[in-house]
Amino acid sequence: MKLQLHEPAPGFHRPIDLLRACHRRITSCLDTLERLPGHLEQHGADAQAQSAARRVLAYFEQAAPQHHADEDEDLFPILNAYRNHPEAHPQLGEWIDRLSAEHPHLEADWDALEPALQIIASGHTDPLQGAGDWIRHYRAHLELEDNAVLPLADHLLSAEERTRIGRSMARRRGIPTVHAEPADE
Repeated sequence: MKLQLHEPAPGFHRPIDLLRACHRRITSCLDTLERLPGHLEQHGADAQAQSAARRVLAYFEQAAPQHHADEDEDLFPILNAYRNHPEAHPQLGEWIDRLSAEHPHLEADWDALEPALQIIASGHTDPLQGAGDWIRHYRAHLELEDNAVLPLADHLLSAEERTRIGRSMARRRGIPTVHAEPADE
């Protein structure tokens, strides 16, 4: 496992791109989780394994809940208004309902996985039971968002709606909205 530096995230004035950047970080964490059992088998809970576990813990304890709120409280309600829009995909409403319903399940399954990562972060080995199913479920969730919902958001949302989403995302993170730049057209 190598140190991975993240690309700078887009600003809140580009909320859809910011959501995509979050998805890339989630995917990076999922990749780490997939590699971690093999690393533990070969090297135990060495410094690299501990560091990897701490990075994954930090993301899913802090950023992931905010990301889910960004979608559930900001993006999905606005997109819901487009359910019957002539340019929207006929399954948009079903997708939003499905994705919103999956967030609590992903979070509950994370709560079950988190103690194992805390054990690894403290220098002890744990088999990470259930991680594989959670990873597959999360990847399928991200795939639907990235390949269907976010492209529709790019196409359908007005500059005003993007600004509203970006400002709400900034407030959720304690960033004054005066610093959120206006949406680009």
